[in-house]
Amino acid sequence: MKILRPARVLAASLLVLAFAGPAAARDRLGEKRDEVRRMRDEVLTQLYEAHPGAKARIRDAAGYAVFSSVGVNVFFASVAGGGGIVVERRTLRDAETFMNMGSAGVGLGLGVKDFRVIFVFTDRGRLQEFIEKGWDFSGQADAAAKSDDKGAAVSGAVTVRPGVEVYQLTKNGVALQVTLQGTKYWKDRDLN
Repeated sequence: MKILRPARVLAASLLVLAFAGPAAARDRLGEKRDEVRRMRDEVLTQLYEAHPGAKARIRDAAGYAVFSSVGVNVFFASVAGGGGIVVERRTLRDAETFMNMGSAGVGLGLGVKDFRVIFVFTDRGRLQEFIEKGWDFSGQADAAAKSDDKGAAVSGAVTVRPGVEVYQLTKNGVALQVTLQGTKYWKDRDLN
């Protein structure tokens, strides 16, 4: 029986780690992408139940985006963060772009709001602008109340820009707020 020298064992171990590290990172990124896709599918199912006409709007659109976000309002400050996916409709295969979102603002409010935002892009140029440059929205006022299965906060689509409609679904939590808030959307460098 031959005894391996420590240098050979160390070299073999480093070689294994060199190949295993990037593979594990790719697996984690793949899992994160799959989580975002599952969130998208769940949110679209909820949207179609609440607004059956939205299914045809999304099917016929240039593309759509689905974001999940949790916002916290404490007296005069509010923050929110989350992520999502943009799907660009193409002839052969839809293209996916993973994105982040974040917001901060000032205004009177108290509560936690777990919500979903769905953008429907009827204009391809607006879709490309959103993907490539991200957007920054300012000036938001809303009220929502939902806890478990009580209450409701589902509204119809609102046109935020020509060629862009938005649906918002409140999933959990209670929030009563009036805020001036800026929300920024940008590409997720890690997931794309």
